[in-house]
Amino acid sequence: MHPETLAVHAGQKSDPMTGAIAAPIYLSTTYERSVDGSFPSGFEYSRDDNPNRRNLEVCLAALEGGAEAITFASGMAAITAVIESLPDDLPRRLVLPDDIYFGVRSLLNETDIGKRFDWDVVDMTNLTAVREACSKPTGLVWIETPSNPLVKIVDIAAIVQVAQEAGAISAVDNTWATPLLQRPFEFGADLIVHSLTKYIGGHSDVMIGAVVSRASGPQNLALRAIQKHKGAIPSPLDCWLALRGIQSLAPRMQAHCHNAMEVARYLSGHAAVSAIHYPGLPAHPGFAVASKQMKSFGGMLSFEVVGGRNEAMAVAGALQLITRATSLGGTHTLIEHRASVEGPDTKAPESLLRMSVGLENVLDLIADLGQALGQIDQHAR
Repeated sequence: MHPETLAVHAGQKSDPMTGAIAAPIYLSTTYERSVDGSFPSGFEYSRDDNPNRRNLEVCLAALEGGAEAITFASGMAAITAVIESLPDDLPRRLVLPDDIYFGVRSLLNETDIGKRFDWDVVDMTNLTAVREACSKPTGLVWIETPSNPLVKIVDIAAIVQVAQEAGAISAVDNTWATPLLQRPFEFGADLIVHSLTKYIGGHSDVMIGAVVSRASGPQNLALRAIQKHKGAIPSPLDCWLALRGIQSLAPRMQAHCHNAMEVARYLSGHAAVSAIHYPGLPAHPGFAVASKQMKSFGGMLSFEVVGGRNEAMAVAGALQLITRATSLGGTHTLIEHRASVEGPDTKAPESLLRMSVGLENVLDLIADLGQALGQIDQHAR
């Protein structure tokens, strides 16, 4: 079946007891044994497994075309599990992109993960630089495309090949693209990571993450052990909400992509905008690669305001419809000044604003941007 159909049907059968189309939320923490001590339902304790979690994992594996999905309490819990589950025979060294979700940098700099693993940061749009970084013993090559917040595009197939030649595992953060726009397993990736909080949940009301594996193997067992014994599991309600969100993922992504493209075109011609980062624009340096590996170009963009921090903050402050908030992938259009969010270690220019383009009428979004940018224009004059 096509991904759009899987999003509606995979892991989402009618309830066998009642015939309900919408599955119930199974809040029970424990399950009854039979007289011989076995568990005929297949469930024993909710930290080990839960019907809502199992349905979600079945759906995610089908959507990505993978062997298995393992869900966690957040995207960061999923990322941590990938790093900690590296097989013992691989080097404790990571190769990371220079433009990466700042939470990963914080994980390495502020927790024991950074003391147990070495890492190098490289511009992954430069294949020569990636090869050089992987010439040292490497256990994991992390790919983020489109990247956060500069919206860089990485050639998944090319980087995966470098990782394979180095004997390393490749993992792709597919949060911004979702399985509807980009399918990393088709380019040879070993693992896919999602913050399901974002587009897959889709309504800014659930925090949850997942790892999907291309094939069965020892690392899957290690991921399951981390899920079970370290206990960073999603609740039944979290899983139910994420699975509900998946059902509308295809039409939502169409609307996000359409709106983002129109906003990007508008911003690219505005006198108060010095740069626009959106891979759907032919002028974007990653346009050719994105056209090859993405079905559409996504709902995320960033742009730089003429001036610096003060001007960028003034634009954000002048917006009346678009909401100033962190996160992305929900129904509302959100904007934020990334440098102030990320702090002194940020890679984001002070003039940059990141936008998650939502599901509103795009003409209303453009009008709001226009009046906010217009105020900056008038002030400059």
